[in-house]
Amino acid sequence: MSDKKIRIGVIGVGYVAKNNFLPVLPRFDDVEFVGLMANHLESAQHAQRLCGAQHAVSSLQELVDLNLDCAFVLTPKACHAEQISFLLEHGLDVYSEKPMATTLRDAAHIVNLAEKTGHKLMIGFNRRYAPVCQKAKAAYGEGHPEVIIAQKNRPATEYRATLENAIHMVDLMRYYGGEVKNVNALTKYSDPYYETFTTAQLEFDNGASGMLIAARCSGQWEETIELHGNNLSAFIKMPDSVTVTDAQEQHTTVMTPLAMGWARSEDKLGFTNAIRHFLDCVRDNKKPMTDAADAYKTHELLDRILRSAGLPAMD
Repeated sequence: MSDKKIRIGVIGVGYVAKNNFLPVLPRFDDVEFVGLMANHLESAQHAQRLCGAQHAVSSLQELVDLNLDCAFVLTPKACHAEQISFLLEHGLDVYSEKPMATTLRDAAHIVNLAEKTGHKLMIGFNRRYAPVCQKAKAAYGEGHPEVIIAQKNRPATEYRATLENAIHMVDLMRYYGGEVKNVNALTKYSDPYYETFTTAQLEFDNGASGMLIAARCSGQWEETIELHGNNLSAFIKMPDSVTVTDAQEQHTTVMTPLAMGWARSEDKLGFTNAIRHFLDCVRDNKKPMTDAADAYKTHELLDRILRSAGLPAMD
């Protein structure tokens, strides 16, 4: 794409878009923010004033008619499969928030469509791109931890809570440990669509062991990851700190001093790095780290966890 600016469009103007994408995209000098779409034109026009997009539209066809290079799908998860498919079929590279689909059948179709069309599809597993998570990954170099403990806990349940709540942790466990050969999960619920918690023990292909904890009965939101192996440990408290320790020393990286104390959530949670990675892949014609094929493996692993726990799967 050389020095030509990347012509982008955004679909969706909800919480995630307004907090983690619309403030970030205009910061990049190689981006031309062409279009912003919402089903209600007034919503798109209101968000347009916040981010400076050139056009506000209310349909996918209007958006693709703006001659874009790529688009960001930031809508509710039930919309993703249809919108991603439309964009790929109309010649665009796509970044989509997770999950790419709510069923494995739709996810597999999207993977095949991305391969068939030759267009890039990156799924927004932004935790992989968070500075503290990347610091922990770097600590192990080419090796891997032998024990992984990942927790994402929140107060109050919601519809299909584990699917909504745990997918980032499941993806991080694959990021650190590789692929999984055995899953043994437990859950508690009165209504299987509104579970209280899910826990799962994972056995990785390389012999490592992992424990996933996704509680919807906790006092507050928290995400923590522990990695242990090769007499080295990393303790991540998302999104603010990571401590790497061995028998001789301990080193803690804290995010709050960034930008003289004004570290932003979109930076700490990895959104900024993820967006930049996608734009670089579009510009340089490279494969994203969390492309459709890799993201499908996270969806498939989550489906196995749901099935093992006796919860509704991604049918």
